[in-house]
Amino acid sequence: MKRLYVIVCVLLALMLVSSPLSAFKPDSRRIHRVMTCNIRIAGLPDDDSIPGRKWEDRRGIMLNVILSRKPDIVCTQEVIYKSYAYMKAKMKGYQSYGFAGPEMDTYTDGYHFIGKNVIFWKSDRYEFVSSGCYWLSDHPEIGGSVAWGTARARHCNWVRLRDKRTGVEFRVMDIHLDHISEAARQAQMMMAVAEAAQYASDFPQILCGDFNSGITSVAVKCLHEAGWNDTYEAIHGPEEVGYTAHNFKGPDRYKGTDKIGRRIDFIFSHGPVKSLDSEILKDCVNGIYPSDHYFMYSDLEF
Repeated sequence: MKRLYVIVCVLLALMLVSSPLSAFKPDSRRIHRVMTCNIRIAGLPDDDSIPGRKWEDRRGIMLNVILSRKPDIVCTQEVIYKSYAYMKAKMKGYQSYGFAGPEMDTYTDGYHFIGKNVIFWKSDRYEFVSSGCYWLSDHPEIGGSVAWGTARARHCNWVRLRDKRTGVEFRVMDIHLDHISEAARQAQMMMAVAEAAQYASDFPQILCGDFNSGITSVAVKCLHEAGWNDTYEAIHGPEEVGYTAHNFKGPDRYKGTDKIGRRIDFIFSHGPVKSLDSEILKDCVNGIYPSDHYFMYSDLEF
């Protein structure tokens, strides 16, 4: 009996040693690299007068920062006509959704453009299923509508995709909350959460964007209370790690002060989605930043 016990133990040990290491790793077919990037409105007079901030000075760096990370999905904010034309031409192999205009733009030049939240995805990996846009107001069906004291019109773009490798369907939402009114940010996020709640709890959803709100804000708490998970926090913990909007100053954003700033750019997930990695990207080339925000990515497994 003792000899039989020893033989069984030896066989079990051999099975563990001989098992392929990949069996204990995440399934690479199910991993999706998602980025969120506030690329900054192009053509602002204040930026055009400062070398390095001008769109034409930084657009190549911006594109390289994004493509060098080999993302599957990229959610962008503050996209207008010439920045969209540039990205659409340069991001070969990606499809996009979410740029519309000028029929919903109250103004047709200058800073008053409505910056769009455009979603890009790899066309060879994903099959497009459906898409939509609603405005974060009490009239979500009306383009350019405003409510709750928001400084300007805000919206949510979304796409539903099917992974060609696995057949899994999921949804990606891209938002940019108001930058002035806390009440507006709360109402806008509550609206996005309520809209997403119509999907089954086991249907994977991703929410990316510039929240203009920190980790302790009501807008972020609203997501947590609705069962959404901060994919960066899942890897690095709940503590504040500092600002993601740096005003083209990078690490000097709060130099000489005791502030660490707020992380206001987020990638949240809902449903059967596991966060495997997440990073804030602080690339700078010859003193030029791709935007006034740091970009970030998360590797997610469905």
